[in-house]
Order: sequence, then C-alpha cells, then structure tokens
Amino acid sequence: MKLSAENRYVQFVKYCLVGVLNTLVTFGVIYICKSFFGLNLYLCNALGYIAGLVNSFVCNKQWVFHSRGGYRREALVFALGFLLCYGVQLLTVWLINTSPIGSVVYNLTPRIAISGYGIATLIGNIVYTVANFIYNKFVTFR
Repeated sequence: MKLSAENRYVQFVKYCLVGVLNTLVTFGVIYICKSFFGLNLYLCNALGYIAGLVNSFVCNKQWVFHSRGGYRREALVFALGFLLCYGVQLLTVWLINTSPIGSVVYNLTPRIAISGYGIATLIGNIVYTVANFIYNKFVTFR
C-alpha cells in the first residue's frame, strides 16, 4: 500500500514519538534497576537499553508501520538495522569530532555553551533517526 506524502509525514512523526517513549522506557528501567534493586550500573544500563529496543520494535511494528509480518524475522532484521544505523551514527560522530569542529566550544549565550562533541552527537542522533526510519520502513516492516 502506497502512502500519501501527508501519511508518510504522520508515520515519521509517530516514529519520532516512539523514540521519545523509548528514551523514557530506557531511563526508567535504568533508574528502577539502580534505585530500587541496587543492581550494577552497567547491568542497569544494558537492561534499560534492551527494554527500550524491545519497546521500539513492538511500537514500530504495530503502531507506526502496521506490519503483519512474522515476529521472528522482523525482530532479527530490526536488531540488525539498529546495529547498522548505530554504526553510521558512531561514524558520523567520530568524523565530526575529529574534524576542526570537534575541538571548538561554541558559546550560545553567556551561560550556555555546546562543545564540538555535543554538536557531533546531535548531528549523529539526527543521522541515526533518519537512517533507522528509512531502514525500518523499507527493510524491516516492508
């Protein structure tokens, strides 16, 4: 089924909303594991990211892309897409951070500054979001 430009826009907005929810789930699980269960910080972090990834898969499959494909195949392809897009994001951050941009601190106001690494991270996050949306739309949940 071909989507109109407006529906593709709505789909991308829904995808971004799922990203916000994933962040809340990830941080929530990390906080609960550390604060209530006293687990190791690295274990808390891993559990949080696993929970966010599972949430992302389910919400994208059912709400964003309305996929009726098999869970096993799509979950494997989704995880592969996450790794690929994370690699692209990491490469983007590294390239920007090792360029002249990476060594500068930009003063936005007298009290607010952003480092070159902060800019690299922001751009990397945008690259990841767009790349992962395209991958999931055309590969995982086609």
